[in-house]
Amino acid sequence: MLGKILKLFVGDKSKKDLKTITPIIDQIHSFEDEIGKLSNDELRNQTSLFKEQIKSSTSDVDEKIENLKIELEKTKDFDKKESLFTDIDNLNEEAYKINENTLNEILPKAFAVIKETAKRFVDNKEIVVTANEYDLELSTEKDYVNVTKDKATWLNSWDAAGKKIVWDMVHYDVQLIGGVAMHQGKIAEMQTGEGKTLVATLPVYLNALTGKGVHLVTVNDYLAKRDSAWMAPIFQFHGLSVDCIDYHRPNSAERKKAYNSDITYGTNNEFGFDYLRDNMANSTDDLVQRKHNFAIVDEVDSVLIDDARTPLIISGAIPKGDKHEFNELKPKIERIVSTQRKFLVNTLAEAKGQISSGNDEEGSFNLLRVFRGIPKNKALIKYLSEGGIKQLLQKTENFYMQDNNREMPKIDKELYYVIDEKNNQIELTDKGIEFLSGKDDPNFFIMPEIGIEISKIEEKGLSKEEEAKEKDELYRDFSIKSERIHTINQLLKAYALFEKDIQYVVMENKVMIVDEQTGRIMDGRRYSDGLHQAIEAKENVKIEAATQTFATITLQNYFRMYNKLSGMTGTAVTEAGEFWEIYKLDVMEIPTNRPIQRDDRQDLIYKTKREKYNAVIDEVTDLSRSGRPVLIGTTSVEISELLGRMLKIRKIPHNILNAKLHKKESDIVAEAGKPGQVTIATNMAGRGTDIKLIDQVKENGGLAIVGTERHDSRRVDRQLRGRSGRQGDPGSSQFYVSLEDNLMRLFGAEKIAKMMDRMGLKEGEVIQHSMITDSIERAQKKVEENNFGIRKRLLEYDDVMNAQREVIYRRRNNSLFGERLRIDISNMIYDTCESIVISNKSVNDYKNFEFELIRYFSITTDINSESFESMNEKEITDKIYSVVLKHYLNKIENNAKLAFPVIKHVYEKQREKYKRIVVPFTDGIKTLQVITDLEKAYNSDGEQLVTDFEKNISLAILDDSWKTHLRKMDELKQSVQLAVHEQKDPLLIYKFEAFELFKTLIDSVNKEILSFLFKAEISTDNNKNVQEASSRRRPMNVNTSKDEIPNTEELRQRNRAITNQQSNQQVETIIRSKPKVGRNDKVTIKNIKTAEKKEMKYKHAEKLVNSGEWMIIGNG
Repeated sequence: MLGKILKLFVGDKSKKDLKTITPIIDQIHSFEDEIGKLSNDELRNQTSLFKEQIKSSTSDVDEKIENLKIELEKTKDFDKKESLFTDIDNLNEEAYKINENTLNEILPKAFAVIKETAKRFVDNKEIVVTANEYDLELSTEKDYVNVTKDKATWLNSWDAAGKKIVWDMVHYDVQLIGGVAMHQGKIAEMQTGEGKTLVATLPVYLNALTGKGVHLVTVNDYLAKRDSAWMAPIFQFHGLSVDCIDYHRPNSAERKKAYNSDITYGTNNEFGFDYLRDNMANSTDDLVQRKHNFAIVDEVDSVLIDDARTPLIISGAIPKGDKHEFNELKPKIERIVSTQRKFLVNTLAEAKGQISSGNDEEGSFNLLRVFRGIPKNKALIKYLSEGGIKQLLQKTENFYMQDNNREMPKIDKELYYVIDEKNNQIELTDKGIEFLSGKDDPNFFIMPEIGIEISKIEEKGLSKEEEAKEKDELYRDFSIKSERIHTINQLLKAYALFEKDIQYVVMENKVMIVDEQTGRIMDGRRYSDGLHQAIEAKENVKIEAATQTFATITLQNYFRMYNKLSGMTGTAVTEAGEFWEIYKLDVMEIPTNRPIQRDDRQDLIYKTKREKYNAVIDEVTDLSRSGRPVLIGTTSVEISELLGRMLKIRKIPHNILNAKLHKKESDIVAEAGKPGQVTIATNMAGRGTDIKLIDQVKENGGLAIVGTERHDSRRVDRQLRGRSGRQGDPGSSQFYVSLEDNLMRLFGAEKIAKMMDRMGLKEGEVIQHSMITDSIERAQKKVEENNFGIRKRLLEYDDVMNAQREVIYRRRNNSLFGERLRIDISNMIYDTCESIVISNKSVNDYKNFEFELIRYFSITTDINSESFESMNEKEITDKIYSVVLKHYLNKIENNAKLAFPVIKHVYEKQREKYKRIVVPFTDGIKTLQVITDLEKAYNSDGEQLVTDFEKNISLAILDDSWKTHLRKMDELKQSVQLAVHEQKDPLLIYKFEAFELFKTLIDSVNKEILSFLFKAEISTDNNKNVQEASSRRRPMNVNTSKDEIPNTEELRQRNRAITNQQSNQQVETIIRSKPKVGRNDKVTIKNIKTAEKKEMKYKHAEKLVNSGEWMIIGNG
């Protein structure tokens, strides 16, 4: 109603959108005659003219950038360099804006060129043009291009992912509108059968002209491979290169080439994983992606809404990650679940008897107890659909929930655990904890109060060693019980909340999650935080080992990195607010080419599922016998199989399409449009499924859609409806609903149940009215709003992580490419100087100030204690910064001079043998093996080696520190949920603590990098220290996965402390090496604070050196 009133006053948004684009469509039409008269060669030449126009529009800016780069090479001043880099960045942004304006200018003509190209491929079996080099290259790889002498012949038929196609599509006006909307960075909502794949060719071609790359993102690899092969000749005819990343291995040269193509197709997961892999690379040669320019996301609501909570994770095994208690604790959980179920089944029977005999008070009390213990029990659900029972339960629950659940413990007293179905939560009661602990060990699950227990230990007056030992025992006990409680909670969830063939299936001895939105199996995705392992234990399949995160990003934050983002789908309007708020993406409804003929009927409401399914089978039988194909939509694998059995009894031939049978999808869909054919499908028959009808079927009334349940999301229902009525075909859609359905039971049944009771409806009778359908859609909106709140909240958490990720990855790129690395090092020096001054000046500790200068920079200054007291912080910082920076520049210059004789010797004597060499650097404690290009090191007089040394140490320390930080951030996210019990916002605490953690990380990274840079020396004893580098670094053993993460309500239930478990992994390129001296050889060591010198055997000196206060200055 509100929407209708708003339209009356402010107008229809879709009409306004169309009004702004119509003049552009008229301009496209104005070029059609001119373009149509061009020869084939002249048509192809238009692309070159467009490219020249784009290049010339930014020529002035490009020239300025080149001049600044020349100036950069000449200047030595770091502040000046930083300023020049900022100017270059600003000019690149200016060039992008100029490019966008130029693309808008050439859009009408460019779209007309693509439309004419499609028309010529339809009208001609062969198109002959003057051959160029690209034609020659394609003719060796593709069957549809043949070159004879100076002529190239393009055929209009080719293979598209195993299917032979003949090109038969030309863009019509509504497709041109969709193309303009996507170029403008909007989402084009287009109905099924309107040709979204063809529409995308228009903005893809236009934006690919800049040479900066266009990404077309799909939801699965089949669509990526099919669409890239299907549309490629249209682009290739104009000299644009096309590839699909899903054909090639990660980190391969072929995948890098695919990203360097003008147009790159691929799945959302692989684009995201490649970004993470690039940010784990140790060489620029290993990078595959370019800068993120423009992306079009197919099925954009599935990727940016449904998958928005899903982080992409690259992980590796952690020490003892395969050790867990799932199998040991599983029998206890099976016993408690079985015990509660038996008790509550009897309680339900008792409640029924009490209510039927008029004892509503005790009966409703027992009924609520059953509802809180086994809410998904089928007998309970059936009983609640009887007249007045649901209202009685609601009234009782409201009474016990008043005053902040004050009376609810009376209900829960006899339960072992309580289930909150709406929030997907489960909580052990005291009785449950007692049951699991058993008589043998009553403290099996009781967590020690750390603060109190530590006080008790300290009061015992033990020696330091004994006190430390007792504290270690306490922490160990705390850690074990913390993990045990978590394992129990996850196992309880697995048994009580997660159902096989609904949330997941078991295939090939693996637990595989079923996407609730698409009904498809989500390969590689695992529930997080041990839940997946709990389900594996429940299903008796192999329990996978725990892993540690190396790199992670959510799809939301990955796609927000693109300069321009757009999308296309059949259902986006229902989530338009979320698209705008999170991505600043506007949704534009594109009109259909032909009016929709489909008859969308009002929902049919039954009391019970049994009545509903019987009505569905009767309707399907009649429709099938009348010669109409029927698509039955279900919400789970279980229901699809149940309906299959019912149709089998009626002897109605049918196909079943669900997550278990996904490999037969294309064959089943191909038959789905035949007369009388019945297809039962989960919602995987929604996206990307195009059911084509023959004339006989159209005469019979077209495809009939029968929905057996309303989904939580209106988009999924619309996707199912959209399978019928494509391109003006006749059809119908009808949803069957019962009060026992999940959506109705949780959000929408009370008013409807009252209405049915008042009307005195008997078993099997049905109601149907537009008000009822509207009521159901309002219930769906409640769920959607709740889900949006969860996603938005999670994004706020991830935004904190993303801000940190951007800083680390920017520094990592600077280290990898080296251009801005010296600026980063100079900033590190300044920040560390400032940190040393502030921390010591505040307490007036001159001695520690001196010590830290020696510790991190290996220098002293002429600032004495009096100067330290009299000068302000900025004066001291600036003074020591200039001294330290000068010292560092002298040091690296000396290192280059020191290394050059060795490099010169190897290059002049053995350059045929070596291309890249390994040179060891050491600070006396650890050794870094630096790989450098021999020729570049020789030509630069050793400077390249020093630059590679800076790169290597920066990358190694950054990567290792970042992995540790990711683990701490995960643990922080879990632990802050406890704040809700103190009436505090966990997000605010998370932001504050995360900032402190990150500040500590940056400070630690800076000091560790600088300490090594200042202390490390090249081992120059002899040329044996220089070795040939291996041709390629061995790839890390990592896993890629999409983690199904819990919502914030679930996080709050994890009231468990997190114990840091330090990983035993070493920094990738740093080797803790033994010194070249023997353990009994004598060495001279020096105290870096007091300058005291000692001579002793290395085995005695080792501990002093490792403490960080002494350093080796000479051997024997």
